Amino acid sequence: QVQLVESGGGLVQPGGSLRLSCAASGFIFSMRAMGWYRQAPGKQRELVASISSRGGITDYAHSVKGRFTISRDNAKNTVFLQMNSLKPEDTAVYYCNLYPSTQSSGYWGQGTQVTVSS
Repeated sequence: QVQLVESGGGLVQPGGSLRLSCAASGFIFSMRAMGWYRQAPGKQRELVASISSRGGITDYAHSVKGRFTISRDNAKNTVFLQMNSLKPEDTAVYYCNLYPSTQSSGYWGQGTQVTVSS
């Protein structure tokens, strides 16, 4: 079954950077598109970025385009999210999952908290 473990979150000042990692298991990682999602307090979970199975195609939400970069290492079954120029509105719990997330049959990992505050 799908298992996803996110890490790398923390508290950072506005303008700072963080790199999130997600270790995946339970499926053939190299054959599946992946995404990073986030959920802020009181808001619905939203897609932040997606990446194709081989990493050649990426897409971003308008709010993070030019600041965030999604990448993957298929040899290590890991997907990354490099976040630069962080803003307070980026504060949320960040999750990775299959893309689209419906393909994971409702499974979500524990996520990693990102807090952007001075």
